[in-house]
Amino acid sequence: MRITQRAQRIEPFYVMEVAKAAQRMALELTGHEWPMLYLNIGEPDFTAAPLVQDAARRAIETGLTQYTPATGLVSLRHAISAWYQSHCGLHIEPERIIVTAGASGALQLACLTLIESGDEMLMPDPSYPCNRHFVSAANGQATLLATQAQDRFQLSPEQVAQHWGPATRGVLLASPSNPTGTAIAPSALSAIHEQVQHHGGITMVDEIYLGLSFDEARASSALGLDERVISINSFSKYFSMTGWRLGWMVAPKSLVPSLERLAQNLFICPSTVAQHAALACFEPESLALFEQRRLAFKARRDYLVPALKALGFEVPCAPDGAFYVWSDCRPLYDRFGVDNSWDFTFELMKRAHIALAPGRDFGHHETEHFVRWSIASAMPELERAVQRIQHVLDNP
Repeated sequence: MRITQRAQRIEPFYVMEVAKAAQRMALELTGHEWPMLYLNIGEPDFTAAPLVQDAARRAIETGLTQYTPATGLVSLRHAISAWYQSHCGLHIEPERIIVTAGASGALQLACLTLIESGDEMLMPDPSYPCNRHFVSAANGQATLLATQAQDRFQLSPEQVAQHWGPATRGVLLASPSNPTGTAIAPSALSAIHEQVQHHGGITMVDEIYLGLSFDEARASSALGLDERVISINSFSKYFSMTGWRLGWMVAPKSLVPSLERLAQNLFICPSTVAQHAALACFEPESLALFEQRRLAFKARRDYLVPALKALGFEVPCAPDGAFYVWSDCRPLYDRFGVDNSWDFTFELMKRAHIALAPGRDFGHHETEHFVRWSIASAMPELERAVQRIQHVLDNP
């Protein structure tokens, strides 16, 4: 059967390949004093807040399980709008908010609405692989631009100006980003957006980790620039609802009818139960819990970054948010007998029973020497990981 070129362009998700290898090895470690530690997947160890779970049960028990509008429950759109006001100091009209089947659904809708065949979107290298694949699935071209530590692995206004060409449609950014956890400086984001608008292009920003910002100076939403920014967000990360598959998009009013038509045809609506449950995210009790969890992630970052440096890893940028640390493992190559992070990942898995995400997924610029650590795991697991690596280094 013929497979489309579109499908063939999508690369494997190597993080999941590592996860499968780790799971196979874990079966062999039953009863071992060092069971497998999974620091490879970006999923918080916290689950949905108690009020959210209660709301889901009530929705099922009372039959609130039928279709909603394609753009989501009106009450949920208003609740998200109120969150932007309280959390970011921004007035975002509910009519601009479209509730989606996860941030992935929002990205798919945005790309299919705005990207024509052959259009180019500029993106940083490294960046989250699925984002560039959404561009590719819309028959666009994701052009990765090499970033540097001095720019916190984010695109600079100078890069955007230099690489903007006849086919360029816009930029797809992430702040805080996956895999680096770094955020875009507000001044740089403003300058990039100004250039994009000068060309009549698209500024699309993945802000799914916005709620998990640690640095107040970089914690502002791109929506503060103007109403032409498209922001993608999610209930998965800050609100700890990964498997509920619920997200949202904020778009210019002029785009909403087109986005709604696509949503009607592609998704009908997001999960009704998840939407009713998500309303409870904005209760004061839930918001207080999410803030406690944000501080817990920050404490994990504050522990792991210096611990990794002490082990010999290079950490060019401490993350501003999210739950990742992007580290260069070249200083440890000789100790592990490898010359790239892919082999390093498997050697570390074999020796210390720790699963990490090798840089291969995230781009091409020096990513073969980096690994991503997830601090979504509890502090005791991070401490055990550091102790195991130290033991391996002390006992070659």
